[in-house]
Amino acid sequence: MTKNRTSIYLRVSTDGQTVENQRRDLTAFAELKGWPIVATYEDAGISGAKGREHRPGLDALLKDARKRRFDRVLFWSVDRLGRSTATVTQHMADFAGAGVAQFYFKESMDTATAHGRAMLEMAAVFGTLEREMIRERVKAGIDRVRATGKTKSGKPIGRPKVGGDVEAKVVELRAAGMGIRAIAAEVGCGVGTVLRITA
Repeated sequence: MTKNRTSIYLRVSTDGQTVENQRRDLTAFAELKGWPIVATYEDAGISGAKGREHRPGLDALLKDARKRRFDRVLFWSVDRLGRSTATVTQHMADFAGAGVAQFYFKESMDTATAHGRAMLEMAAVFGTLEREMIRERVKAGIDRVRATGKTKSGKPIGRPKVGGDVEAKVVELRAAGMGIRAIAAEVGCGVGTVLRITA
């Protein structure tokens, strides 16, 4: 028996996305190669950062790989398998241990070859590096805003402060018995601002 039994794995991170583009590409590729698709697994609306226990499609895929229900699995890209080097490497090892080859369509990488395995591991490393760099930039931006009280464009954070004359008017109207909402409408500020001034 030839080792052509093929499965495909599909994943998108949010409910607003669809797996159909991935399905179309992988199905067409398998047909071109003459690889019959015997099973399809999917996790729709689930982040690749989630563990296997939160990805039922991936969990079933890995279990069936161990049962040798297929010979290879096709992924649209390496980040469909996982978001961290450790996760990707572990899952790749699980498939390899089960004797199941992996093909990553976007990267054109095939773990049936030593070159493909090395390239996939490098892709995972660079993916992790990119995410860490993004995380560091976001953290630096948050730290800057906290330190200066202003966004990058120079706008102050938080709700705009009202002038002393508005505060005086709020106090005056409240003392006269006017309601909170009526005061807010009168002076042109929010109810929360009136509550803060009169607290």
